[in-house]
Amino acid sequence: MLAIGRWYAPRILLRRAASCTTTRKATTCSAVTTRRRKEGEMVTLIVATTTDAASLGPASALLAMPGWLPGPSLQEIPSFKNGEVRLLKHDNSIISEDHLDKRWEELTGEVVEEAIFLSKHTAVSNRPSLTVHPIGVPHLRDDEVPPQGGKPGWAAPPSPRIGPWLRLLKTIAQSHNLIPEFEVTLEATHHGPEINSPTMFVEIGSTEEHWKRQDAAQVVASLIWEGLGLGGGVKVGDWNRNDGNNKVLLGIGGGHYAPRHMDIVRNDGVWVGHLLSGYALPMEDPGKSKAQGNAKDVGGTWKHAIKVAYEVTKSSFPGGEVLAHLDQKSFKSWQKNAITEFLTEQNIKIGKPGDFY
Repeated sequence: MLAIGRWYAPRILLRRAASCTTTRKATTCSAVTTRRRKEGEMVTLIVATTTDAASLGPASALLAMPGWLPGPSLQEIPSFKNGEVRLLKHDNSIISEDHLDKRWEELTGEVVEEAIFLSKHTAVSNRPSLTVHPIGVPHLRDDEVPPQGGKPGWAAPPSPRIGPWLRLLKTIAQSHNLIPEFEVTLEATHHGPEINSPTMFVEIGSTEEHWKRQDAAQVVASLIWEGLGLGGGVKVGDWNRNDGNNKVLLGIGGGHYAPRHMDIVRNDGVWVGHLLSGYALPMEDPGKSKAQGNAKDVGGTWKHAIKVAYEVTKSSFPGGEVLAHLDQKSFKSWQKNAITEFLTEQNIKIGKPGDFY
């Protein structure tokens, strides 16, 4: 959302749901296989807010499509259902309603397999944009108050759909003649709300004029409709149906719009997890020669941010190989040395562009 300022096969009976709990000391993720039954069915949660035109517009366009029925209310939040998809429409900030997955499960007995939030995006450039991104604030210290929701040191498992949906979003935007006026791009990991199911945000930017655009709202609604197979087609971005490529990109470094990582993810077949921009890797200069930089000597929360981002990305892609992709030019030599050393210590392999496709 958000001001970045200057800155399954139908007959399969078993499915796998990732759940992660993050503390300052460790991130614990479990892949729990859940038997589908009348109670405990796996569902996708779409979350929208009436306070945001860029959220309400796509939600309204989606609900105008066939098959939707009223669902139960979650603490006065109305819901709608269509197959295995549930849509919640609340009246608060999109980043303020924490633990919607857990709350929905407690209300209905349905297990939230993934969550997709609809939101506005703001940027100082005011450029029209359509963006997707994972969420979390793993770089914040325990004594810091997250400016846009979430919990310090936490990151949600990233939705495996982020990469495939970025590419699908561009295709749909082109078919609606929104390109080149609108830029279709990734954003780095940022903000809340706190949630433990695999999550992604889909946003319309970057001014009130763009947030209210009906053509942009229709593009986002079509993305969800096609991407989740609501029209009867094959779901897009289903990790369980991947084409054999098990490499997953963990982006480290660079700017908020992840240009070096984007160069890779725009290619067909690429999977992407968390994207940690430079501002999410606070590193304290040890004051040594610029050619040096030992991980143990470099303070800051960057190590925790990388560990959390890696663990929750790994949980979202069972059986996948998560490779770190570094935006090499965004780091000073001592930073790159420290990060490379730390990744080696953590047994996190570093991937080159060609390793991902």
